[in-house]
Amino acid sequence: MSATPPKPTVSEREARQVAEAAREQDWRKPSFAKELFLGRFRLDLIHPHPLPSDEAAQRGEEFLAKLRDFCETKIDSARIEREAQIPDEVVNGLKELGALGMKIDTKYGGLGLTQVYYNKALALVGSASPAIGALLSAHQSIGVPQPLKLFGTQEQRDTFLPRCARTDISAFLLTEPDVGSDPARLATTAVPDGDDYVLDGVKLWTTNGVVADLLVVMARVPKSEGHKGGITAFVVEAASEGITVENRNAFMGLRGLENGVTRFHQVRVPAANRIGPEGAGLKIALTTLNTGRLSLPAMCVGAGKWCLKIAREWSAAREQWGKPVAFHEAVGAKISFIAATTFALEAVLDLSSQMADENRNDIRIEAALAKLYGSEMAWLMADELVQIRGGRGFETAESLAARGERAVPTEQILRDLRINRIFEGSTEIMHLLIAREAVDAHLKVAGDLIDPEKSLSDKAKAGANAGVFYAKWLPKLVAGAGQLPGTYGDFHPDGHVDLSGHLRFVERSARKLARSTFYAMSRWQGRMETKQGFLGRIVDIGAELFAMSAACVRAELLRTTEEHGREAYQLADAFCRQSRIRVDELFARLWTNTDDLDRTVVKGVLSGTYEWLEHGVIDPSGEGPWIADATPGASQRKNVHRPIR
Repeated sequence: MSATPPKPTVSEREARQVAEAAREQDWRKPSFAKELFLGRFRLDLIHPHPLPSDEAAQRGEEFLAKLRDFCETKIDSARIEREAQIPDEVVNGLKELGALGMKIDTKYGGLGLTQVYYNKALALVGSASPAIGALLSAHQSIGVPQPLKLFGTQEQRDTFLPRCARTDISAFLLTEPDVGSDPARLATTAVPDGDDYVLDGVKLWTTNGVVADLLVVMARVPKSEGHKGGITAFVVEAASEGITVENRNAFMGLRGLENGVTRFHQVRVPAANRIGPEGAGLKIALTTLNTGRLSLPAMCVGAGKWCLKIAREWSAAREQWGKPVAFHEAVGAKISFIAATTFALEAVLDLSSQMADENRNDIRIEAALAKLYGSEMAWLMADELVQIRGGRGFETAESLAARGERAVPTEQILRDLRINRIFEGSTEIMHLLIAREAVDAHLKVAGDLIDPEKSLSDKAKAGANAGVFYAKWLPKLVAGAGQLPGTYGDFHPDGHVDLSGHLRFVERSARKLARSTFYAMSRWQGRMETKQGFLGRIVDIGAELFAMSAACVRAELLRTTEEHGREAYQLADAFCRQSRIRVDELFARLWTNTDDLDRTVVKGVLSGTYEWLEHGVIDPSGEGPWIADATPGASQRKNVHRPIR
């Protein structure tokens, strides 16, 4: 191959402009989470808790029963872990079951499940094998079916959805060796040529890419006469000439994951396979992820349930100093955390999913919060389970079985869950994404005030508009329903613990959160976007408040519809009390932190000031570049593409 060409220079401002252009600019439907960040606790948007129709519930429960039987009789999780591959017969069995088409409409051969039951299915199958959960979610949540459902032509749906529902596995290809969450650097090109586009480039971390039959590929179309250009989405046949899967990647967890490196060299794609107009690729990707992100917290909920089961069984059986370890306070606190957090995560997931099904609320922030909060809390729960299990938590299931003990894969779940803090938007990127949406109302009225490129007249106009907005908005943040003792009395029924106080805390905290955001914007103005530590804490507070709200609403739903109402109220109370401690700490850290000092230390680290601190160790890393060469051209490696039939 030729030498690597110089990478295009992309300024910070240009990168932000690309990301901003891909955002949905308008809010046409109400959003509970958006209102929460603005200091308005709109309990009416989530309570009474929405429910699926009887027909949707029946169809979903029938499939869950079949899927449970399949998971119990056909899936050998230990074998997948041992062989680092899902057996072909398991994948084919899932195809026959219809699991590839859970979210695809019945008219295309799918099962037509709601988001609620799709997520329940992912939690179930993900508990049997996280690798299978990843395969199914990547195929349906971000692969071909979802973008075609939202943006595809009728001809595209008729052509591809029946295949995706029963036979063909799909993958989503955006990331490149030198492109992560900064799409402005995207280098894969799609050059128009007659009725085709010609793709060239390399894609990294293509989940399902090794076994996929169909690909959603994001590529940059050059601007030319008759072509708007920009990042564009395409459906590509994985067996097309010029496509090479150059490597099947291996990871610390999800060892059955079919994730690879895919090279495109002069790959011809019909223009009819373009999804949406040129330049709409990132908007399509982000819109797809609005609900697609819910697949990860679904599997986090499944992991939490499993952690609780193992913690309960082990802590009752294991005795130390004359009593089960569960009754030692240090261990008991961990079990309480796992139980309460699992309840809250399921509440967040079910509420967000049902709102997605009803389509009467904008859930872009709710889904992002669910992904962020679910991935972070599931990791903590798994880590606590390892601690509860002690040395056995660090020991592999295979080793436990070899010496005659129950093969509990505690260390595996810790490894498998770790990727969720990175998948589909890392925690750090999710903080920024949610923060941008959370301050959207402020930027719409005052954005020109802090934009260095705006004229004085634009700033004057923005100042007048901001004055009107804040004159109406700020006084409403002074007092609210959370200060009235009897508010939310529905959440203090006779014979149950009192949840109304927690909802009053949420209302007060939402107003405090909005005041804090306004003060920060006033203080830092244009530098606000660089205060990632502050913005991350703002988002984390919002996530806790959303989870508290969801937990209380779910508890009330269970009280009125099921037999576990009393226990649900107890779990919601425990979670809210734990969450309130975290919220108070986060509020304190908004203004008392080491952010400025941290930046100073980072500059010292990168300049070599502290390099002496690294002395005295050996680096066992191999040689090679930090980022692999992704120069376009013909592949020099064997194609490891392995379609499953």
